[in-house]
Amino acid sequence: MVPNNSTVTRRRLLASGAAVSASVIAGCIGGSGGGNGETFHFTQEQAREEQFDPVVSNDAYSFQVIQLVFDGLYEYNEGLELQPKLAAGEPTVERDGTRYIFELVEGATFHNGDEVTAGDVAHSFTAPVEEETENASEYDMIESTEVIDDYQLQVDLGDDPYGPFELATMGVTVVPESVRTDDRDAFNTDPVGSGPFTFAELQENEYVEIERNDDYWGDLDPNLEQVRFEAHEDPAGRVSDIRASNTDVIAGIPNDDWDVLESEDGVTLHSAESPTFMYMAFNCNEGPTTTPEVRRGIAHAFSMQDFIESNGANVNSPMYSPIPPVVNEVWGFPQEEYQGLLPEYDPEQAQSLLDEHAPDDFSPTIITPEGIRAQLAERIATRMDEIGYGADVQVLDFATLVDTYTSGSADDYQMYLLGWTGGPDPDYYLYPLFHESQAGTNQGHYYDGSDGFHQAIADGRNSANQEERYDIYEPVIREIVEQLPALPAFTQDNTMASRDYVQDLQAHPEVTRNPDLVADHTNVSME
Repeated sequence: MVPNNSTVTRRRLLASGAAVSASVIAGCIGGSGGGNGETFHFTQEQAREEQFDPVVSNDAYSFQVIQLVFDGLYEYNEGLELQPKLAAGEPTVERDGTRYIFELVEGATFHNGDEVTAGDVAHSFTAPVEEETENASEYDMIESTEVIDDYQLQVDLGDDPYGPFELATMGVTVVPESVRTDDRDAFNTDPVGSGPFTFAELQENEYVEIERNDDYWGDLDPNLEQVRFEAHEDPAGRVSDIRASNTDVIAGIPNDDWDVLESEDGVTLHSAESPTFMYMAFNCNEGPTTTPEVRRGIAHAFSMQDFIESNGANVNSPMYSPIPPVVNEVWGFPQEEYQGLLPEYDPEQAQSLLDEHAPDDFSPTIITPEGIRAQLAERIATRMDEIGYGADVQVLDFATLVDTYTSGSADDYQMYLLGWTGGPDPDYYLYPLFHESQAGTNQGHYYDGSDGFHQAIADGRNSANQEERYDIYEPVIREIVEQLPALPAFTQDNTMASRDYVQDLQAHPEVTRNPDLVADHTNVSME
C-alpha cells in the first residue's frame, strides 16, 4: 500500500509513533467524566480523516468509529483470529483454495431495517477495486463474485490461492449496497451499518457521536448508551485530561508518563502488543551500506535493547525479525534463533568492520521522523561518534521523508527509520517491505537478495497452506536477519488509560478495534 499522507492507516507505513495530522486539536477537550452512564468519552491520539465509508476509509482513527457502526463478515478476536460475525460459520473452500462459498446468518439487519444479504457482501468485496479506492490492494486478488441466493455468496480468486485471504481479507466490513450507491458522498459522513451502534452526529475536526442500536440483530446489546470520539494529539494534554476526569478514556500513553498514570488514584492502564514493525533500513542500492559488513558494523555500534529499556520500555517491546511478536504467536517462527543472529552491542567489532569495509571519511546520513525513532537515530549517531565515525541525523516531515527514502540515492541517505503495521500474516510485512516490486514505493533499501529471495516472497502469497507458507517464508526471514537490509527495532503497544468507573475495558492488539466496547469477551460499562 502506497503511503499518501501523515495519518496512520489500517495497514500501511507509519510516519511516527503517533503520526502528525494537519489538524491539531489543542487545549482541554472536555468530557463529562464521573461515569454518568449516558455518554462515554473516548479521546483518540490522532485526528480522524472523517471518512466513515469502509470502502473508502483507510484511516485507523476513522475506523475506530466504523468498527462499532458496521459489522464484518468475520471479525478479529483478542488473539487476532478471524471469527464469524455476519457469516454463519467457516467458508466452504473449493477449487484448490481459489473458491470460497460463504453462508450468511439470517435476520441480520442494517440500521434502516434492510436485511443484510449476499449482494451486500459481494459489493463490499468488489467496490474497493471497482472504485479504485486506497483499499483496492486488499481485495484485488478477487476475480469474481456470484450471489447464489440471499444468504450464499461465491467468491473466486484468480488462478492461484491468496495466502492471507482466510487470515485477513475475508474479514471485510459489510456495507448496504443500495444505500451506499444511492449517494456515496452522503454515506461517507452519515453511514448506515449493521453494527451495535448507529451514527448520530459529526462535527468535523471536533467530535463524532454514535448511539446504541436498540434494534441490534446480534446477541450482545451494548451497555453504553452513547459514545463520543474526540481527538487530542498533544500527549501531555491527553494525560492531563484523564488525570482531571475531563474524559473517560485516552489512547496513546507516552512512555515517560506511564509511571505517573500507573500511580494515579482513579486511573487504570491497559496495554496490548500490536502488529507493528519498527525498523532501521539500510540503503542497499548505492554507497557503503550496500556492503553487508558495513551494515553489521553499524548494528554492532549500539545496543537496541538498552535503547528500548531507557526510552520506551513501558510501551514498546523488542523484536528480532520483520514479523511482530503478536503475529509470530500464530506462525511460530524461531524468534530466539533470529535474536542470536542479530549483531549484539560490540563497539570493538563495529570499529573493526567499519575500518575494513567503510571509507575513511564514512559519516552516514540517517533520515527519520520525529519522536522515538529520532531518539534512536541520535543514539546511533552518538555511538558511531564514539568509535570515530559519527552520523548525520536529519529529522524530516513525513512528505519529505517519503520523497527522500524512496529515491535510493546515497546522496540522500544511508539509513532511514520507519515502521509498518499489518495483520496476522507475514505477507503484510514481507511483500510490501522487501519484494523488489515495492522498491521506490513502500521501501527504499532496494535489497537484491539471494537467488530466489523475491520469488519466494511472491510464492508465499500464492499458497493457501500455512505449513507450506511457513517453509517458504522462514528462509526469507532468516536472510533478512542475517543480511540486514532492515534492522528490526521494536514493536509498539496499543495503550489506553481509563477512569476507574469504566468497567471491562481491554486493549485490543489491532488499533482499529480500540476501543473494544462490545464483543464476546467484553461489554464496557460505566458504574
